[in-house]
Amino acid sequence: MAASAKALTLEKPTPSEDWTVVLPRRSKMRRNLIKSITGDLKQPWVPLDQEVDPDRKSKLMQKMQIYMKKVESSQFFSTFLDQIQTTELMDCIFRVLGSEPKLKMVIYGIGSIESYESPRMQLGLAILMKKWFGWIGDVEVFDPILSATETWVLETFGCSVLSVNEQGRRQVLEPTLFFMPHCEAVLYDNLLQSNWGLETLNRVILLGNSFEKYNHNISIFENPNVSLMKHILAVRRFTKEFGIKTVSDECFRPFHDLSWHFFSFDPEMELQLGECMELVGT
Repeated sequence: MAASAKALTLEKPTPSEDWTVVLPRRSKMRRNLIKSITGDLKQPWVPLDQEVDPDRKSKLMQKMQIYMKKVESSQFFSTFLDQIQTTELMDCIFRVLGSEPKLKMVIYGIGSIESYESPRMQLGLAILMKKWFGWIGDVEVFDPILSATETWVLETFGCSVLSVNEQGRRQVLEPTLFFMPHCEAVLYDNLLQSNWGLETLNRVILLGNSFEKYNHNISIFENPNVSLMKHILAVRRFTKEFGIKTVSDECFRPFHDLSWHFFSFDPEMELQLGECMELVGT
């Protein structure tokens, strides 16, 4: 979407205090991991389940290998590769890369790869992207529900598991791809707020829930959580979005309504926040 030439005046909004950890809806842990953030927004983290059982490790490695093959052989993955290699999308990727040879990949909110199929397929896709594309560099992962066994498996696949819960507030210092499948809206908003500026947002690629869908749903349904999505709604007019095609039923659940998001601004535009907040009715 082309950026408007009109300068925006934006005030930095106050960080939201409530952060919801994204878990599969059936999990009882979802209710127990609602975080109320006060004081320091970044918190040291260690797995709650620190058992590292050789049998669990072996079974989970086998599961991951099976699901990676399942994703790689799917029509969904073939279509996904074709889309990435289109001229329009590759131009966006290389614009973010600039003179850098690789993008860092940060994965937030992946969920329990031991307990659920969708997180295994989502992680499988991320690992396959690293395998297929030379422009993806180091991969970092965080979800507060990861166990020590899951952490071991992630590290075996070449990922680094963060020891700090960033609450999605990673300030980007280098070109970075954030893979955030089906995270809560406030987590995306935290990320945008922490990088609210021309220079930083131009370094960000986001593969996650469709911002267009958020905007559409809010225009139809009254949403009490709209205040937690200020930055999502404000940045829409400067976002180029490419929807992911799920194409097959088996890949619908883990990948539905995901999109690539690229943020593009006129270099002379001041991205400041007040007017944008008025534009989204907050």
